Amino acid sequence: MALSVASLTLQILLCFFAASVLLCNGFPTQDHKTPFHRHRRFAKHNYRDALTKSILFFEGQRSGKLPPNQRITWRRNSGLSDGSAMHVDLVGGYYDAGDNVKFGFPMAFTTTMLSWSVIEFGGLMKGELQNAKEAIRWGTDYLLKATAHPDTIYVQVGDANKDHACWERPEDMDTPRSVFKIDRNTPGSDVAAETAAALAAASLVFRRSDPNYSKLLARRAMRVLP
Repeated sequence: MALSVASLTLQILLCFFAASVLLCNGFPTQDHKTPFHRHRRFAKHNYRDALTKSILFFEGQRSGKLPPNQRITWRRNSGLSDGSAMHVDLVGGYYDAGDNVKFGFPMAFTTTMLSWSVIEFGGLMKGELQNAKEAIRWGTDYLLKATAHPDTIYVQVGDANKDHACWERPEDMDTPRSVFKIDRNTPGSDVAAETAAALAAASLVFRRSDPNYSKLLARRAMRVLP
C-alpha cells in the first residue's frame, strides 16, 4: 500500500536526515596539511528537500473537504458523502495508493509511523514540523470518525475490485462507496490494534501543542482496544 510505503520512506529519510546533521555538525575532521585546522563534512544529499516532498505527498492523498491552506492546489474536494451508505460520517482521511478506496489498516499504520517520526525526529524537522503534524491530524480526525460508535470500527470505504478496474480522479469517481466495518460479531483484531496504536501515538504528538485533542485521542485509543 502506497501510504504505508510512504510513511516508512519518511522515517528512513528522517534517519538519514538526522545522520546528515551529525556528519555536518558533530564530527569535524582534521586536515593533514594543517593539523590544527578543522573543517566540516557536508552530506551529499538534500534530505531536507526529500523530507518536504515526502510530507507533501500526503496532501495529494487527502480525501474530503480540503482546507484553505492545501498546498497541492490541483486537488479538489472529493468523497463528501462517504459513510452515507451506513448513515455515518466518514468524510476525510486518505486515499490509498493510486486508488480512491480508503483502507483503515494502512491509514492507521501510516498515522502511527508519522506520529513516531515526529516524536523521535520532530526537533530536526524545523519548518516541516507543522506540516507533519497536520498530516497526522488529517489521519486522526478520520480515525476518530471511524471509531465514533462503541465496539465498532469502520475500516473501509469503497469497493476495491470495482475501483481498481476504473482509473479516474477522486473528484470524478462514480464507483460505489461501500462501507465495511468490524464489531463484536465480525472482529478484526489486527486493524483494531493498529487503530488504537495510531490514536495513542498521535496523542503523544499533540500532548503539549493541543492537550485537549491529545486527551481525546488517548481516551479513544483505550476505548478501541480495552
